[in-house]
Amino acid sequence: MLKSTNSSVPIGDALAPVGHEVIKGYLKTIDNSPGVYRMLDRESRVLYVGKARNLRARVSNYARPSGHNGRISRMISMTSSMMFLTTRTETEALLLEQNLIKQLKPKFNVLLRDDKSFPNILVTTNHSFPQIKKHRGAKKEQGAYYGPFASAGAVNRSLNQLQRVFLLRNCADSMFETRTRPCLLYQIKRCSGPCVSLISKEDYDQTVKDAERFLSGKSTDIQARLAKEMQEASKALEFEKAAALRDRIRAMTQVQTAQGINPQNVTEADIIALHLEQGQACVQVFFIRAGQNWGNRDFYPRVGEDVDAAEVLEAFLGQFYDVREPPKQLILSNEIENIDLMTDALSQKLGRKVELLVPRRGEKAELVDSAMRNARESLARKISESANQKKLLQGLAEAFDLSEAPNRIEVYDNSHIQGTNAVGGMIVAGPDGFLKNSYRKFNIRGDDLTPGDDFGMMKEVLNRRFKRLLNEDPDRDKGIWPDLLLIDGGAGHVSAVAQIMREHGVEDIPMIGVAKGIDRNAGKEEFHRLGKRPIGLRHNDPVLYFLQRMRDEAHRFAIGTHRAKRAKSNMTNPLDEISGVGAARKRSLLAHFGSAKAVSRANLGDLKAVDGVSEGLAQKVYDFFHEQG
Repeated sequence: MLKSTNSSVPIGDALAPVGHEVIKGYLKTIDNSPGVYRMLDRESRVLYVGKARNLRARVSNYARPSGHNGRISRMISMTSSMMFLTTRTETEALLLEQNLIKQLKPKFNVLLRDDKSFPNILVTTNHSFPQIKKHRGAKKEQGAYYGPFASAGAVNRSLNQLQRVFLLRNCADSMFETRTRPCLLYQIKRCSGPCVSLISKEDYDQTVKDAERFLSGKSTDIQARLAKEMQEASKALEFEKAAALRDRIRAMTQVQTAQGINPQNVTEADIIALHLEQGQACVQVFFIRAGQNWGNRDFYPRVGEDVDAAEVLEAFLGQFYDVREPPKQLILSNEIENIDLMTDALSQKLGRKVELLVPRRGEKAELVDSAMRNARESLARKISESANQKKLLQGLAEAFDLSEAPNRIEVYDNSHIQGTNAVGGMIVAGPDGFLKNSYRKFNIRGDDLTPGDDFGMMKEVLNRRFKRLLNEDPDRDKGIWPDLLLIDGGAGHVSAVAQIMREHGVEDIPMIGVAKGIDRNAGKEEFHRLGKRPIGLRHNDPVLYFLQRMRDEAHRFAIGTHRAKRAKSNMTNPLDEISGVGAARKRSLLAHFGSAKAVSRANLGDLKAVDGVSEGLAQKVYDFFHEQG
């Protein structure tokens, strides 16, 4: 049970007191319960969220006028009010603390900024011939899930090799049901052709079991059985079969080699190593599942000054596993302050025991050393890249007379084909490079737009963007407002954007239009600003390359989004729009005619001849396509 206590000053009271004396005043109103506390500034913005086994004892520490490091002293000096939520246990407090940190993003907390889900491999079970495919997100589809993998690339590489070994299909059920001859994957020996009965169900089921055993780390017996079958086929002079088995064994070996060095005595664990340097942090996570290395990923949590490794790693664990299922073991590079509490919280989440280890010797220590080396090298690269990026941002400010180097640049572009499947793309860049978590796509909705009207599309995108900004962050204190807009276009586009900004009461954000310039050649771009003459940059100016790279990234993102939308549109089957045509009748129609296009051209008599299609339904299908035309 949670109990809330809120004692705060009026919002925006510039005369409200701050500091340890304000905090001291709360000691009269709180008890020794466990819970979560929030520290707020004069504007009621949350500075810090913390948990405590004993709220009164924790707050009394902050009430002391001295004995704090620089970060905590600055936080106390800004604190004008506090809020409290009591809990039954400290474990509840820990879980609540991490939820609030992710929701409120307080200035003085360690914050994990990457909350993407990790991909898995899914072997479906809702079909007589199971499919193997990549899966990301909630595990709602029936089947066996294997993961997580560190990246989509790691999954794709594994799937490619697994298809060579086990020849499982990866096509959608709808495609499977309508095939009349094997597809290209069968021709290049990536599928066994179950769609056209080129493999029996019993043999296919055996390959599914083998694939699942392999993904569960039980590959030795599979290779031994395949080797035996290869020898038997060779003795029987079935050389084609023997060659196919040889290729499968070789592909399986390549999978194991691609995974790198797999641990001998660790079957399921995340290896987590932290490196701190120059006020920045890198956490490297290696995913070990079924005794196999399924990749690694680096994270760069936001840390303040004067934070120690224990605080950073504990905050990372709480936020990282808030939305992810922890494995049986977490093998850490550093001790954390509340290891028993974190163990209890994660065990409750998983529903079974989770073990947290900080090894000093043996194989686990070697795994941590490897992860630590990766963390150290990754952070060194990032620090170097950040230094270069800051120089570029400063050069950009100087080249275009900006008051200061921008922290957040938003770049916009549109993509369409003669106005169809039109989308707008927004990418974001800053001191840390491209911020891909902040990219946004906009499906162009304007029904009154002329096909190919770039001005109209840009107006719609910018209108929607700034309406949302004004709604979500009217005070501009959440760090989501741009310091600079980069527009793909010339003076006309800049004027159109400026008009949109004025309509929203926003006139203090500079913008630059990037036009192709003479002969539309890269390197001869013209840069347009409101009320100023266009300028160019030297062909070897690093700032020019920087601007080109941002423009090209926005173009790449917009085109990719457009292609995805177009592909989805092309995959839409018009039969799905006809009431009364369910999955079975759809299969019958497609099997009879070969495609939805052929169904649309069929006469009424031919439609009536399809198995399972009644006279009334045939009339309905015929009317649907002829009324559409």
